[in-house]
Amino acid sequence: MTSIKSSIIVPFILFCFFFISLEAQINPGIYISDLENVRHELKMTDDYMIHTIYEKDPARFIKTEGGFYKVEASEIRVQLEFNSNYEADSVSTLSIPFAIKGSQLILGTSPRLEFNHSQSIEQDLDGQWLFATRGPDTGQERRGEKNTRKTLKFLMNGRFQWIAYNTEGMLFRGTGGGSYSSKDGNYTENIEYFSRDNARVGASLEFNYEIKGDDWHHTGNNSKGEPMYEIWARRI
Repeated sequence: MTSIKSSIIVPFILFCFFFISLEAQINPGIYISDLENVRHELKMTDDYMIHTIYEKDPARFIKTEGGFYKVEASEIRVQLEFNSNYEADSVSTLSIPFAIKGSQLILGTSPRLEFNHSQSIEQDLDGQWLFATRGPDTGQERRGEKNTRKTLKFLMNGRFQWIAYNTEGMLFRGTGGGSYSSKDGNYTENIEYFSRDNARVGASLEFNYEIKGDDWHHTGNNSKGEPMYEIWARRI
């Protein structure tokens, strides 16, 4: 009798654990999955995610996609704002089976991906920003959330990414990203992937920053050595 009960209880416990793991809340942060030379990087808030794929050495950008998501049943359901492969695959929504195992996030994609949660690092400028206008701020017209043409900059746990896109027609314009530091008015980007030119990987760009209300004033020289002044608005 005991053996019969055990044979029933153990699978039931395992089933409940698996079900609970599927329903669990996904912790915000950066998740990394390395498959040999190919890196999958997930950036996740409570309601927004970006999945970027690139080769590390030699550097080669592969794909990025992102948008607002909800967890429903056993899936992450994403309404994409951008998809760098949209012209080829016409994908604007995703339904991704997932499970959580400790600090790992497992996606039932093909191939199956196991992501490790990266260390949390708090810095100035963390968050999501939308390009607003060229500086200085003299009352000129600004791009806003309602504008379909967007450039998003996402900074979290020492990782950054910018994406230029237009939500109307899912037009992708470009992206780049890697690691960053921001402290005491000094902001540095270390480029690890760049969709427009793989040769840009390895460059480090240094800028100045100042936070004024919900705006990030970003100054310095661009990658061509030309002076620049950009104003980014915090995406709320």
